[in-house]
Amino acid sequence: MSTNWTERRVAVTGGSGFLGSALTAKLGAAGYRHLFIPRRRDYDLTQAAQVERFYADARPEAVIHLAALAGGIGANMRRPGDFFYQNAVMGIQLIEYARRAGVQKVVVMGTVCAYPKFTPPPFREEDLWNGYPEETNAPYGLAKKMLLVQAQAYRQQYGMNIIYLLPANLYGPKDNFDPETSHVIPALIRKCVEARQAKRAEIACWGTGAPSREFLYVDDAAEAIRLALERYDQPEPVNIGTGREVTIKMLAELIAKLTGFNGRLTWDPSRPDGQPRRVLDTARAEDRLGFRAGTSLEEGLKRTIDWYESTVGQGPG
Repeated sequence: MSTNWTERRVAVTGGSGFLGSALTAKLGAAGYRHLFIPRRRDYDLTQAAQVERFYADARPEAVIHLAALAGGIGANMRRPGDFFYQNAVMGIQLIEYARRAGVQKVVVMGTVCAYPKFTPPPFREEDLWNGYPEETNAPYGLAKKMLLVQAQAYRQQYGMNIIYLLPANLYGPKDNFDPETSHVIPALIRKCVEARQAKRAEIACWGTGAPSREFLYVDDAAEAIRLALERYDQPEPVNIGTGREVTIKMLAELIAKLTGFNGRLTWDPSRPDGQPRRVLDTARAEDRLGFRAGTSLEEGLKRTIDWYESTVGQGPG
């Protein structure tokens, strides 16, 4: 608990991605001077030999594992095998080769998709094993969940310090806005901005709009990871979120308002809704990490929309 990680070599897998870039900026601002970010073009983390080479090159004292194949409901349904295999094999090998390399601490980013489909809200960490995940993203959720099993097993047998975080749905600037693979917030932002620019009268949204979700702004997630690295060394997983939920319908209406889209929102119930409700109990994060999310949903959406319109979504109108 007394380790000064700012002076140690810390590797961040996925460090150039959406969450990773926010985290590395946060760590840099906090004085971390020895960060190593493995690029996919240089290290394919699904290949054992390249994972071993990554550890030989980086010589990290701590590893934060963010690299993942992730996407929305549609992407999970189209590629369940890829989502299971790539996420499982990356994490399993990274933890095993961290053991062989004598890495002092590993921080593993899990997923809220690991929780059972009908977990009573708010989701408590103790509920994690009380059922099967929601079917549309179960392969992804279970692949990430096995890394918690591995982390606890390696702690028990080898004494490794591996911690496991369970974040809510993330969003923010630099998110993935690809309509084929994006999650709900960037998908809705893109739809609303494009419809406003094209002066369309309506947009179609997936499902019924009835399910609820909890959304965590990416910079808040990055701060939680920094605090976990510096302050937490226990085997129990920790939820990272806001503790507040919003229905998809309310979310869509808010995004339409903030993007200036004044048309109708229509709902397609033939499309899957996914898990009925998602909201996390965040008491453990506050108690053990001293973490509390500081960005409201409306403020985070404004920042995300501003970034999208200025960077990606420029167009007529």
